Amino acid sequence: MTEIRNEQRRFTRVSLDLPVEVHQGGDVWNQRLIDISLSGIATDQPDVWDAQYNEPFTLVVHIDEETKLELHAYLQHVEAGRLGFAVQHVDTENIEPLRRLLEEHMDLVTLDEEMSRLDD
Repeated sequence: MTEIRNEQRRFTRVSLDLPVEVHQGGDVWNQRLIDISLSGIATDQPDVWDAQYNEPFTLVVHIDEETKLELHAYLQHVEAGRLGFAVQHVDTENIEPLRRLLEEHMDLVTLDEEMSRLDD
C-alpha cells in the first residue's frame, strides 16, 4: 500500500516498498525502500551496517525488472532501523524515472510545483 507523508517538508514523501542497493566504495547493502521524495530517500537498516557516514552513497532503486533509478546521496540520520539519505543531485538520466515513480502516487499539480522548486 502506498502512503504519502508530508510533515512540514519541502517535498512530499511517498511510502513504497521496493528493493534498493546501497553502494559505497566496494560495499553493497541490499535493503528495502521505505519512502522517497524529490530530495530524499529512506531505507531500512541492514543488520550489519559499517558504512562511512561522511562519504557519499549511490542508491539504486529497482522500480521494476527493467527500470532502475540511481541517486547520489549522503546519510543524514539513522534511527530505529531506518536510514535517511539526502539526495544531492538528480541527473537528467534519472529525473524522469523518479518523476514517473512519484506521479503514480501523488497529485500531479503538487508534483509539478515541487519539480519547479528543485533548483531553489
